[in-house]
Amino acid sequence: MKKELSLEEYLSGLKGKDLSILAKAITLVESKKEAHKKLASELIQAILPETGNAKRIGISGTPGVGKSTFLENFGMFLVDQGKRVAVLAVDPTSQVTGGSILGDKTRMAKLSSHADAFVRPTPNGPTLGGVAAKTREAMLLCDAFGFDYIFVETVGVGQSEISVSHIVDMFILLMQPGSGDELQGIKRGILEVSDLVIVNKSDGAHEATAKIAQHDFKKSLEVLQDKRKWQCPVVRCSSVFKKGFREVDDYIDDFFDQYDTNLRSAQIKVWLEELLKDKFQSALKNYSAFEETVTAVQKGKLQPIEAVESLYKGLLKND
Repeated sequence: MKKELSLEEYLSGLKGKDLSILAKAITLVESKKEAHKKLASELIQAILPETGNAKRIGISGTPGVGKSTFLENFGMFLVDQGKRVAVLAVDPTSQVTGGSILGDKTRMAKLSSHADAFVRPTPNGPTLGGVAAKTREAMLLCDAFGFDYIFVETVGVGQSEISVSHIVDMFILLMQPGSGDELQGIKRGILEVSDLVIVNKSDGAHEATAKIAQHDFKKSLEVLQDKRKWQCPVVRCSSVFKKGFREVDDYIDDFFDQYDTNLRSAQIKVWLEELLKDKFQSALKNYSAFEETVTAVQKGKLQPIEAVESLYKGLLKND
């Protein structure tokens, strides 16, 4: 039987830059066991004063755009400059089996084995928005650990993916050459929150179409983001040939030079609301009358609206 680590051991390991302790700490906050939740809460509370120094960046893009390849090579570009890089890669969970492949770490083999990098794949489970339920807490742990860059790679691209923008400072959207048709299909919401658009795979025979895609995105963003202080740049990049990385890094620096750190207050509010929802859902599931009420609704003995009122009042009395 494995010995459970204490709060002091977690804090000491994080302070000592022990990657194995960081991995265990993320496993702790992801745990659904009631015995772990209290310790996880105490750990997050303890490390909060040490957070706020990392550049928190969300990465999204259409399937096949090369998010993992970009993060592998751009991450190596950053560590070669003496930076410390963490990647929280969210993998899609099967809604049938509940399983996930968690292949992102194998696709970033070079980066994940580097001493100044950390790659953590996590299944998104039933959570919508392209992130896992505890991505925010994992990000805070990486921040307190001392990483300079924390990338959150979402499961894909779509309207729900914009929720990652509520937990990061900067949101990067990866697209590929010849994506004019995809531009029409993408919901405008994700473009409205994008802080940098990268046309990836801009090399070889794709050079000409990459330039067209870059032009199209610039025109679309001028309309969608005309009232924003930060005008989203569009750059061309080749992850394979490591072309455009310097320009991408310069734009990231420019963005954070102008970043209003007060915006993190809005992120804290969203986090508070999510914690309250989780607390309420947990209390509801543990409420003795819950299953009985559900059965009554299913049998038509009680209307859903009446059931909600009954459960709500019962929970209040129970507290």
